[in-house]
Amino acid sequence: MKRSALAVVLCGCVSIARGAVPVPAPVPAPDFKPTETRTTGSVTVNGTRIDYRAIAGTLVVHAKGWNPNAAPGDPKNPTAETSMFYVAYFRRGVPAAGRPVTFLFNGGPGSSSIWLHMGAFGPVRVLTADHDHTPPAPYRTVNNDESLLDVSDLVFIDAPGTGFSRIGGPNAGKSFYGVDQDIHAFAVFIREFLSRYDRWNSPKYLYGESYGTMRAAGLALALQREDIDLNGVMLQSLILDWDLMPDDPRLNPSVDLPYVVALPSYAATAWYHHALPGPPQHLRPLLDQVEHFATTEYALALMRGNELSAARRQAIADQLHADTGLPIAYLLKSDLRIEYGAFQKQLLANQDLTTGTLDTRFTGPTQDPLGRVAEYDPQSAAISSAYVSAFNAYVRERLHFGQGMDYRPGIPVYGRWDYRHQPPGAHRALIALPNVLPDLAIAMKRNPDLQVMVNSGYFDISTPYYEGWFELHHLPIPPTLQHNIEYRYYRSGHMIYVHLPALKQLHANVAAFIRRTDHLTAASPAAAPAGQN
Repeated sequence: MKRSALAVVLCGCVSIARGAVPVPAPVPAPDFKPTETRTTGSVTVNGTRIDYRAIAGTLVVHAKGWNPNAAPGDPKNPTAETSMFYVAYFRRGVPAAGRPVTFLFNGGPGSSSIWLHMGAFGPVRVLTADHDHTPPAPYRTVNNDESLLDVSDLVFIDAPGTGFSRIGGPNAGKSFYGVDQDIHAFAVFIREFLSRYDRWNSPKYLYGESYGTMRAAGLALALQREDIDLNGVMLQSLILDWDLMPDDPRLNPSVDLPYVVALPSYAATAWYHHALPGPPQHLRPLLDQVEHFATTEYALALMRGNELSAARRQAIADQLHADTGLPIAYLLKSDLRIEYGAFQKQLLANQDLTTGTLDTRFTGPTQDPLGRVAEYDPQSAAISSAYVSAFNAYVRERLHFGQGMDYRPGIPVYGRWDYRHQPPGAHRALIALPNVLPDLAIAMKRNPDLQVMVNSGYFDISTPYYEGWFELHHLPIPPTLQHNIEYRYYRSGHMIYVHLPALKQLHANVAAFIRRTDHLTAASPAAAPAGQN
């Protein structure tokens, strides 16, 4: 069997060498068409019943550069398309112009929007354990008391290729799987949605989570280029500058800032698990101390590199131990730099436990006790089945969409994503990790009424809360616009809403943000923000 297989391979190589290369069949143009199903329902929020109309459907978006007036068969006109799935909830009995509309999406890249849909703001919410593994099916969904339908109509969008969204045509992957390609697809989708449902004069918001924050920041400017100004952009668990991601220090020496901005989240996690060597402290005063140390002594020590003295190295390691609970010997061996994935593995190693990455309150049995970094994320393992199963049942049984179709909660595009981004002012896409801070800055300058809201969890290592604070405090905008940004922090992780008390605070803060910025009523005194500590 092995010899036969090898002979086939060798014969194939000879044929190719002689020029007998099979010509690939042309990829046919897709035949996507808009679809929709309509249902009705109700949700109770803060004791008030809200009747709504739900629309589950798809809109067709063409690749960037597509010309609808081009001659049929024009080879210069891209024919790749994506059929983008969405679920929209419109409050019944209210004129469209009198209702804000919020477009919501998760990130990845390669994630559908089921997490925000079924965990945060949709009319139903799946029940999961707060920081433990949720038992297997049957799973329960309940009325979502924290749905945002009390203040805004909602549109949950699945990125191209995810959920029920599909891509097709020549070069479809290259046309939609990239930073700028993705922003383009969402911008066109939103423009088409506004026309299809007559929402052009509604107050408009974006709500992005994780990589969705990069998309949202880029969209703020892309939509302006379509003559669409936003009232607000809400960023949850943000990452706008990928140079701040704490990767493997052995592969990226001299880039030290990621370790600085991640340190407070490590301290918060050690505090939560009672792993700090010192006496108990309150969380916020502890984080104030760690933020100060991280941006002063720690940052300076890392900048010194090989010039750092042995005595100073030891002193920094001692303080890192006090702030993170990690062994001093490990910190010295790691050259004072805590590798992404290593903290989760090391913190509770004496208990053979690995903490979560998206939410470090979660723990799970360590898979490989001798491994250097975490092999999995206990939070994802704990709740993903519940979210995916609950949505698959809900979308078919309640929304009557998707029979006979496969719903893809996530797709493996991370490694082949086109991370090049062309920021405003650049003549071409840059060969660098993407940074959409310039996009957001220009959008705020062109629309000085644009408001930005940041929501982050203390127990998130994937997108550390202080990383987001650092990014937006380096946004190139004048002081007058810096007041357009507000920050809210929660004792939860990346998916803030997994922790019910945090979800209640999140809803209160987001609802107040929308009411304050929708321009529908006279300005009223701002409500006190919830969940500051």
